[in-house]
Amino acid sequence: MVSSADIAGSINVMPAVLWFRRDLRLSDHPALLAAADSADDVLACYVLDPALKASAGPRRMQYLYDALRDLHERLDGRLLVTRGDPKTRIPALAKKVGADSVHVSEDFSPYGRRRDEQVREALGDVDLVATGSPYLVSPGRVTKDDGTPYKVFTPFYEAWRRHGWRKPAQSTKSSARWIDPAEVTGKPGLSDIPDDGVELELPAGESAARKQWKTFLRDGLDGYADDRNRPDLDASSRMSAHLKFGTVHPRTLAADLGSGKGAQAYLRELAFRDFYASVLYEWPRSVWWNWNEAFDAIEVDEGREATEAYEAWKEGRTGFPIVDAGMRQLAQSGFMHNRVRMIVASFLVKDLHLPWQWGARWFLEQLVDGDMANNQHGWQWAAGCGTDAAPYFRVFNPTTQGKKFDPSGDYIRRWVSELAEFDGDVHNLDGERPDGYPEPMVDHKREREEALRRYEAVKR
Repeated sequence: MVSSADIAGSINVMPAVLWFRRDLRLSDHPALLAAADSADDVLACYVLDPALKASAGPRRMQYLYDALRDLHERLDGRLLVTRGDPKTRIPALAKKVGADSVHVSEDFSPYGRRRDEQVREALGDVDLVATGSPYLVSPGRVTKDDGTPYKVFTPFYEAWRRHGWRKPAQSTKSSARWIDPAEVTGKPGLSDIPDDGVELELPAGESAARKQWKTFLRDGLDGYADDRNRPDLDASSRMSAHLKFGTVHPRTLAADLGSGKGAQAYLRELAFRDFYASVLYEWPRSVWWNWNEAFDAIEVDEGREATEAYEAWKEGRTGFPIVDAGMRQLAQSGFMHNRVRMIVASFLVKDLHLPWQWGARWFLEQLVDGDMANNQHGWQWAAGCGTDAAPYFRVFNPTTQGKKFDPSGDYIRRWVSELAEFDGDVHNLDGERPDGYPEPMVDHKREREEALRRYEAVKR
């Protein structure tokens, strides 16, 4: 095994450590270039942090493991994967190779900021260098003229476009000379990447991300603006999990977008991702608490009946076909179409009168693409308690939403087995509900009125 003294003495510049986190790729990777510029040799590493595993469901962990294997292969086996608390593991690795710097893409989440401060303190004289981020424009960069953060998306979007972003970084595997993990661990060719055996609907990793993006550019981008709200059509890009784990950078996507209607609609969705990241950065309390604190006082249902209603919602047994289709898609695939996410969220908080946090927690457990900023603030949009939230009086009618966005009922028939062979109108089952499919668990009209009563009480 090569000692740190041997390594440090054999090169002109002390080694650097590149600590991968939400950037599991080699292309368009500014931190990779910064590490390579600072040292002749770079140790690529990833830390399996138990704290992150505790907050992620099995599918999201499987995506991570598969993406790590893809990165490991792209680096010809030169990715060191270790397990433990980053504030002890990263300083230990830096000391082992004699590094004078550790390079990362900056993390703006509440947990990530706390973790990085702890690691920076533990590193002592070794620099923790943050270059780039998972966003087109990093949180904190787009502000009003007086320096305060935006609370509404539309003016943020306009300022975001004026601010602009850099071109993709020209990084590749050959940008750095990678240290063999065997020189550090003494275990030749071994990388500790778990495999829980969970089957994913779509493959993970940088290779899969680039392939999926090319397919969408060819087949889906032109019709995206018109079709993206249709769950019955294969019209979404399915890039959300890749963006979550950074197997592709949004700059790479933006660089391929033109000026067409579909391209601009897609760019707006990337802006929403940056907006919610900025909101969470400026108001970290909003990760689990209402951004609009007035909603802390809203009346929610409690007790055994509330728990039973929650379980029926999770299992797709509400008796509302579009809601049940979405919840079953989530449970079976780890994904749900974005329009349907809004419908099922509205149903939970405004028809069942349950806390948005319950739904947000279930989504994080089930979704492959579960992202704290997007998920939490998407839920608060539906609940009316977040920035730029849906007006409190907007209560999605699941029947009319189903008719509008799944007009043929193909999406519902795909995911609700009891309705797969149903020849009638799956949006109106009164009088001809198939055997085995539940009756509606609530009267939507009555629960809408009850929701408005509760929201009015908070607004006073």
